[in-house]
Formats: sequence, structure tokens, C-alpha cells
Amino acid sequence: MSTKIDQKDLNKVSINWLIGSQLSWNYERMMGGGYLFSMLPILEKLYSEDREKHQEMMQMQSQFFNTTPHMGGFILGMDIAAEEAEGYQAKETVSSLKTGLMGSFAGVGDTIFGVLFPTVFGSVASYLALKGNAIGVGIWLLVNIAILIFRFFSVRIGYKQGVKLVTSMSGHLNALTNAATLLGVTVIGAMIPSVIKAPIALTFKTGDVELNIQETLDQIMPMMIPALLVAVIYWLLGKKHFNSTRAILSIIVLAIVLKAIGLM
Repeated sequence: MSTKIDQKDLNKVSINWLIGSQLSWNYERMMGGGYLFSMLPILEKLYSEDREKHQEMMQMQSQFFNTTPHMGGFILGMDIAAEEAEGYQAKETVSSLKTGLMGSFAGVGDTIFGVLFPTVFGSVASYLALKGNAIGVGIWLLVNIAILIFRFFSVRIGYKQGVKLVTSMSGHLNALTNAATLLGVTVIGAMIPSVIKAPIALTFKTGDVELNIQETLDQIMPMMIPALLVAVIYWLLGKKHFNSTRAILSIIVLAIVLKAIGLM
């Protein structure tokens, strides 16, 4: 059978996924609408001669789907390869493929693109920016451009590699996820003393003896207060009614109050 899908079709799917993967995100099907939108050029090309099959495949492609947008392109590529090879007969296979892979791929994608890259490159970029170095902005822009390019080509990679991404590379993906998690935690730990500043201003005087609280704390554990602040915020973020916005507002209010009373 001659190849039905060409490079132009794959490019259309990639662009659709970049633009519309989460535009119709909802609590019923999450990214299902975005997935269908991305697959429309392929469905039109493969099933245009049979309207009934076309409609059934559209319904199937709009089913519940949720994964990291950066990794969804690989699943789309595998989907396209399966439908090109088997056509309508691949309906159940594709449905199972999407259901089986979206969770595991989300684990990899969330770790790398949701935690590792923002933590490492975002921390470096923001630190340079705080020092007045415009290179920080450039780094962040270049990283995001590189991620967009990667996302664009992920559909093509999934289409060409297919099952190999799930079988022979599964062990490598797990190792990469574990390594990325460890690196992200290490970077966060290293950034705490260099970025977070919370000096204690209190001093106690008894006669000629003066005790500086901050110096005393540094002798016990350098940067103890920043580490404790991060630990408390991390603990609070695990609570049901506490989110990142409330954490930021709490830190702002706390800083103002402690400065006003002369504690910091």
C-alpha cells in the first residue's frame, strides 16, 4: 500500500497540536477536543470517502485524553502510523494506545518540562536578571524556543519510531525521569541560600556583651531561616486549601510585618 500520509500532513498535525492542544480543555474530556483538532487533517485524508467511518473516528479521537502537552506529539505520531497502516481497523488499537500511554508519558513530561527545565534554566535566568544581566532573559527565551521546536518535531518522531519509543526506550525514559527528578531537587536546594534572603535583625545587649541572632544562627546552620521558609511553604502547598498564589501573598505579608516590627 502506498504511503497516504506525507510530511505536509504531519506538519499540519504538529501546528494544530502546538496551537490547540489545550484550547478546549475541560473537566469532562480534558484535552480530548485538542487531540481531535490536531488529528483532523489525518482523519480527513484517510476517511473522507466514508462519512460514517469518518464520524466514528472523530468521536473516538475526542474521547478523554490528558498528558503533558510536550509529550502528546509522540502519541499523535504513533496514532497516525497505526491508522495509516490499518485504517478503520485500528480504532480500538488507537483508543487503547492513547489510554495506555498518556499517563506514563505525562510522568516523563511533567518531570522534564514541568519541573527540571523551569527549575534549572528558570533559576539561572532569574538569578542573572536579578543581577541586572540581560543574558538571563535571552537564556529563558532560547530555552522556550528550543522546547517549541522539540514539540513540533515530536509528532514526526512518534510517527517514524512508533512502538520503539514504548518498548526499547522505556528503560531509558524511566532512568531519565529519575535523573531529572534528582537534578531538579539538587538545583532547588542549591538555589535556596543564593536567592532567598531572610536575615534576622534582632540583637540582644547585656552590658558590654552584644549577641547578634543572625550570626548565632549561622554558627548553628548557615542559611537556616531560608531553608525553614522553603520547608514550611512546601508543607503548606500539600494542604487542601493552600495554593501557590496564597503562598506568594503570605510571604509578602509576612515580610512586610516582620520588617515593620524590626525582626528582619
